[in-house]
Amino acid sequence: MQFIRSFFAHESAGGVLLFVSALLALVFANTGLSHYYDLLIDTPVSVQVGALVIAKPLLLWVNDGLMAFFFLLVGLELKREFMEGELSDKRNIVLPGLGALGGMAAPAAVYTAFNFNDPTAMQGWAIPAATDIAFALGVLVLLGSRVPTSIKVFLTSLAIFDDVGAIIIIAIFYTSKISAAALIVASVCICCLFIMHRLGLREKGPYLFVGLIMWVALLKSGVHATLTGVILAMFIPIRDEKNPGVSPLKSLEHDLHSIVTFCALPIFAFCNAGIAFAGIGKEELLHPISLGIAAGLFVGKQIGVFGFCYLAVVMGLARLPQGMNFKSLYGVSALCGIGFTMSLFIGSLAFEETGANLVFDERLGILIGSLISGLLGYFVLQAALSKEETAENS
Repeated sequence: MQFIRSFFAHESAGGVLLFVSALLALVFANTGLSHYYDLLIDTPVSVQVGALVIAKPLLLWVNDGLMAFFFLLVGLELKREFMEGELSDKRNIVLPGLGALGGMAAPAAVYTAFNFNDPTAMQGWAIPAATDIAFALGVLVLLGSRVPTSIKVFLTSLAIFDDVGAIIIIAIFYTSKISAAALIVASVCICCLFIMHRLGLREKGPYLFVGLIMWVALLKSGVHATLTGVILAMFIPIRDEKNPGVSPLKSLEHDLHSIVTFCALPIFAFCNAGIAFAGIGKEELLHPISLGIAAGLFVGKQIGVFGFCYLAVVMGLARLPQGMNFKSLYGVSALCGIGFTMSLFIGSLAFEETGANLVFDERLGILIGSLISGLLGYFVLQAALSKEETAENS
């Protein structure tokens, strides 16, 4: 029991659970359990209230429902960081902001280079643009106390800007047929949230209730429902004037952290990472989409993050954080190529309605690109930090 408590209290626990969940999905998908795995994720689940019916397979309930909690947590972290955290100081914004910009543009460009002549494939251009902060920070934890706090803060800040970019991309590019009536309901919900915030309402319950209505409206509108989490987070009060020691935002963030880290994300990974390797050969491995995603994550992320940050430092637009040099910056840039969770999510949006993934499996490129990026980042940082320790002791 003590071991279990110690594990869940550890900084890398979330990344380990994600890895185990993905591994279990691969085991299920490639053994005699594959039939049960397919039955599970395709299980129809329906909720009906009067004339309102929401009917989806379990996989989509996970992707549209559970991931809304993830986006709510991301939104809360964004708001806190910009109001009170590291990003409240404008001097700390430039370098990770530019790194995130390059880390999204370059992978998209690499993917486009492989798929520019295929309109269907081009729907996946944003898949390698995302970074999985849980896995990336998990790799840093494996390096132990040698990793300076400045590197962790930089990687976290960069991932925050990366998340902002991913949210914008999803909102603009990955929407289906728009329902005006549902959007009107969602807009009314946003107005209610604004009024509640202006009136000084500090109880979390009413915000969450309105958020639930908005989630259903966005689900029916064609705008991806997970964006509800980000919108809702923007209205959660960070301070309670009547009780200065209480923060509704931080309280909700604390409550959600365990739910998202130890439940929502592992379930998402298990439901989405089950690639059946039977029948995968040279054609599948060398498919332009698989290659574009893997190269985008492994090559594009390094070029984009390191290149933009290097130019910013050389041109005097920003400076490297204390305890960080260009070698460790390159290692962090490689770690940014771990795109697992968000890349899987964007991949599901990009190809869920085309049927194109019957010909290829974008998850193959995500797994390959993320794996080799993580390995390279680990070994580069291990070498860079070991040399720093040697220099300090000499």
